[in-house]
Amino acid sequence: MAGAVVPDWVSTGVRAMFLMLTPNESSFQKVEDVPQYVQQATPFFIGLMVLELVVGVLKTGAPVVTISDGVTSISAGMISRLPLLLMRGCELTAYMYLWNHYRLVELPWDSAWTWWFTLLGTDFCYYWVHRFAHEVSILWAAHQVHHSSEYYNLTTALRQSVTQQFTSWIFYLPMALVAPPSIFAVHIQLNFLYQFWIHTELIRDLGPLEWVFNTPKHHRVHHGRNIYCIDKNYGGILIIWDRLFGTFAPETDKVVYGLVFPIETFEILYVQLHYYLHLWRKSNPFNDVSDKLSTFFKGPSWKPGKPRLGDHVDNPKVTGQEVPHDPSWSPPLQVYVVTHFLLALGTYHDLFQNKMMLSQLTILGMAGYILLTLTSLGFLIDQRPTAAVLEMLRCVATVIMQRYGFMKPLLPFLAVPTEAFVSLSLLYWALQGFSQLLSIKRKAD
Repeated sequence: MAGAVVPDWVSTGVRAMFLMLTPNESSFQKVEDVPQYVQQATPFFIGLMVLELVVGVLKTGAPVVTISDGVTSISAGMISRLPLLLMRGCELTAYMYLWNHYRLVELPWDSAWTWWFTLLGTDFCYYWVHRFAHEVSILWAAHQVHHSSEYYNLTTALRQSVTQQFTSWIFYLPMALVAPPSIFAVHIQLNFLYQFWIHTELIRDLGPLEWVFNTPKHHRVHHGRNIYCIDKNYGGILIIWDRLFGTFAPETDKVVYGLVFPIETFEILYVQLHYYLHLWRKSNPFNDVSDKLSTFFKGPSWKPGKPRLGDHVDNPKVTGQEVPHDPSWSPPLQVYVVTHFLLALGTYHDLFQNKMMLSQLTILGMAGYILLTLTSLGFLIDQRPTAAVLEMLRCVATVIMQRYGFMKPLLPFLAVPTEAFVSLSLLYWALQGFSQLLSIKRKAD
């Protein structure tokens, strides 16, 4: 009996995630011909996350991800891609402009040498993108989103910043002087995809590969808040850049994940933007303009009188016994949050699938609904006092989205149950919201 034939799209998708595509099959003459590898990887992201969850339970007896942290991480990934609804990625747009007007040489797009050169060049530039994102406070304000989880699993890879893409393009511009945009468009995606699978604790050691490639073992160090982990292992695909530039650290003590000062919240807008407000408040007491500017352009630990990157004397001591922050919330509320999150995820998928056929007003409306939903679910997870009022308003928006066909059920036969569920949700949160408003009014009186 002949073996099962793997569909081409499955083979290409899996190999793209592990940098196993050949130059022949991933070299293109025009940018328009380059596949959307990241967008096409969604089924593989989901499959690998489910696999990690199953293997983690079998191996350790406990899930590797919590609902609160997983929802927050995936929500951050969703928000980070919303700007792409209205514009092409900043990195590729700036790259194409420089290539069209100022390129020095034109490497052939169909040469394997060009493909390999661009792979190395893109990864080298990524090293400096990443390093500057840790060493310059205003850039760290964006990148800290990726480090805000106190867990380390495949959902953490999706916890991306919405603002980092507006500055990272600068570091790739030297490549635009020589390498065709179509080949760069391939490698900027492959570089991102490769880094997905290294966000796991289940793979402990890969032997000789550890000398050359960035691996889960190396990247765990990068996500640690232990003193020996801070500002180490910046590499994307290759770890050789860290070995060359003195930023490599091997994994030794148990890694404790997250920010040096954990934020302990799952409210997605706060996760994305809180550090900008922190920098503003930090700079306010300084009278010297130089000190104010240094707050934004020197390291996150910098203070007057300290070196450019500051030091770690004020860091909370890491013992290795830290327990990640996780709210105590009821199973029914967890089911509710997951269900509405999946509905929002379906709307998000439909939005990206059909964006070319939708008006800008419709795109803005659907993006706004997704942002409102993810914000409200974060309020529920945090169990904030105003959560019921916000969720009541969101349920009204959900009913409107359903009525006008902007929101589809997860499966066609679930259309009626989904509408009933949303209507009951609206009734419940309306009662909760009015109760909270009355409570607030009584306190004011």
